[in-house]
Amino acid sequence: MTYQETLDYMFTQLPMYQRTGKAAYKANLDNTLALDAYFNHPHKKFKTVHVAGTNGKGSVSHSIASVLQKSGLKVGLYTSPHLRDFRERIKINGKMISESAVVDFIANHKAKFEELKPSFFEMTVALAFEYFALEEVDIAVVEVGLGGRLDSTNIISPLVSVITNISKDHTNLLGNDICDIAKEKAGIIKAGVPVVIGERQEFIEDVFKGIAHERESNILFAEDIYEFRDSKITAGKQELNFFSVNQEEEVLIECDLLGKYQQKNIRTAICALEELKNKGLCISEENIHFGLSQIVKETGLLGRWQILQENPKVICDTGHNVAGIKEIIEQIGMTDYRKLNIVFGMVDDKNTDEVLGLMPKEANYYFTRASIPRALNEMKLQELANAYGLRGEPYSTVADALNAAKSDSEKEDLIFVGGSTFVVAEVV
Repeated sequence: MTYQETLDYMFTQLPMYQRTGKAAYKANLDNTLALDAYFNHPHKKFKTVHVAGTNGKGSVSHSIASVLQKSGLKVGLYTSPHLRDFRERIKINGKMISESAVVDFIANHKAKFEELKPSFFEMTVALAFEYFALEEVDIAVVEVGLGGRLDSTNIISPLVSVITNISKDHTNLLGNDICDIAKEKAGIIKAGVPVVIGERQEFIEDVFKGIAHERESNILFAEDIYEFRDSKITAGKQELNFFSVNQEEEVLIECDLLGKYQQKNIRTAICALEELKNKGLCISEENIHFGLSQIVKETGLLGRWQILQENPKVICDTGHNVAGIKEIIEQIGMTDYRKLNIVFGMVDDKNTDEVLGLMPKEANYYFTRASIPRALNEMKLQELANAYGLRGEPYSTVADALNAAKSDSEKEDLIFVGGSTFVVAEVV
């Protein structure tokens, strides 16, 4: 098979959550364990860092990977979903897995896949772990796909576990109760393995403490270790000022991720890196500062408050749940513009009411849908949005919506593209 034929097989023959939703979700690790045994337990052949959470886990994963690369290590990075190319999910030192490696993996093991009928995600995790083992990476940063306890990545025994934060997302699978969601995410906490929690959150702090205590895992809350003071953007970089509680000194970090919300993610990444140093990894302060200043360059991270063009300024962001949208709206409010135009689409299994209730009314909307089956119809989205005082026209494709927004904009205007990861994927 060609690479495109291989992708077609993967996307159409194997259940894929991003495209089909709940039908692709399997609430057990049976297939994962069977594939792991079939490939002779590749995940045991390299060190790992495990990153879970509702928002920010992708940014934290890329941040940690960038620093580890600057420390001279051969670093695997497994994340999801991809935006433009499936191979974004599996990288070594910022370089995507080759097309031939993907083709060969499917061709060589197709019979096993047709026997087990794994989900798209289960198969992709097997590919990542086998590839990292064959390429002999020193360490892999592994992002949880969904939840934690029953996620296919949760067979690893990492040097450190990270949980960024918890908010309501994928409630059709994880439940509506925030404590239940926290328990699922906390499923990645392993016996004796330190866990870094990105944010203290009322009601769920004790969930993490209780599970960490049961498993004799040292638990650290990042905001107790680094207090955020302020930030500013200068010459295309964000300068973040923290106060180190342990060292009783200010710490200035230059970061190439421009979203204000990244201060939480960078703080979480630094705490995780310090735990890795405690585990014997040779990571210098220079490595940390240099790595965090070049995350995008080193890892290829896309879609996080990414500026696509100037005059008019076009910005996209993958934040899509209530917590993520709140952060985006706050950042929009800190941005200078004459008029705000928003290219907006959602998937049909999200809590649209909560998100739409947050969106700014003083904007022109270009309602659209990404080219996936789960996308919410643009006319239905327009109807739902109108109930919240949001006004605009529907467009059947993201490209049409963005072109219309550009045509209606002057150079002093701001165009924001978002609402769904899949909408952003069509513009980056």
